[in-house]
Amino acid sequence: MGLEENLPSGILLTNLEKFVNYSRSASLWPATFGLACCAIEMMSMGGPRHDAARFGMEVFRASPRQADLMIVAGRVSNKMAPVLRRIYDQMSDPKWVLSMGVCATSGGMFNNYAIVQGVDHVVPVDMYVPGCPPRPEMLLDGILKLHAKIRGETFVEQGSK
Repeated sequence: MGLEENLPSGILLTNLEKFVNYSRSASLWPATFGLACCAIEMMSMGGPRHDAARFGMEVFRASPRQADLMIVAGRVSNKMAPVLRRIYDQMSDPKWVLSMGVCATSGGMFNNYAIVQGVDHVVPVDMYVPGCPPRPEMLLDGILKLHAKIRGETFVEQGSK
């Protein structure tokens, strides 16, 4: 009779999966894709006042091969959509996308032929941050909810029970 027979099956794998997901969520490295005024708010989130380093986001990566989170901030034009897709394809797996602002999410007030009506037509989006432009605090809240999604937790909205 070996030790393997005394252990419940699946415990090690479940704990290892939770550990790996926690590690992934605690060290997201963002690749910025700032296209409009939302990019200013995203840059301010990286500053000392909001201190994104406490969430494992020390520095924004300039190379997509070093990043696993793409923050799309601002309106995406039809000319920029292939570039956005190419950068997304160059990111290593697993990768996540956060759509920041109403222009990235739905085209915003630019309902015309030149602007993509939602970045989800180009890349799959994991988290949406509303606003025009959203405050850095809202971006941090979206990132924290993305952390919970990566860990496999369910998050509760404020005010609900």
